[in-house]
Amino acid sequence: MMLRVVLVFVGLLLICYVERHSQKHSTSLAASCPPCSCDCISEPTLSLPSEFINSSFTDCGKDDPETYSEMKKDLVALLSEEISLHENVTTDTLERTKALLMSAKRTSSHYQKEAEKCNAGMETCEGAREQAEVELTDERKLTALWMSRAREYGWKDDTNDLF
Repeated sequence: MMLRVVLVFVGLLLICYVERHSQKHSTSLAASCPPCSCDCISEPTLSLPSEFINSSFTDCGKDDPETYSEMKKDLVALLSEEISLHENVTTDTLERTKALLMSAKRTSSHYQKEAEKCNAGMETCEGAREQAEVELTDERKLTALWMSRAREYGWKDDTNDLF
């Protein structure tokens, strides 16, 4: 119960802090921003249909050529420019993806070749190990034969730790 009260209290403090910070930030922005020099309609533009938004701000930005040319464009031109920009971004992303895919294929091929070399080396090592094991067994048999012959001729073995 006490934990819930503490959590609610902390939540309220966070909400108050965020709200106060946003109000402080918005007033500092309003104070630092110079007043707009265009004769724009002061009514909210959210109620206007999207076809009329560009035509309702004809006086805005007439001093700035770039802003003025953007404001003169109609909705179809803006949408077609937006589609063109999206197409460019998509093309760039596709090219980057294709390049990354080719790089991944090259890297995969390289690692595949290295794995094949490793497997071939392992097979060679395994064959050599098996051959060495056979030769060691043959050598032990030969040593045992020589030891038995030496014992037959009277040689006494003080160390029996060979086998």
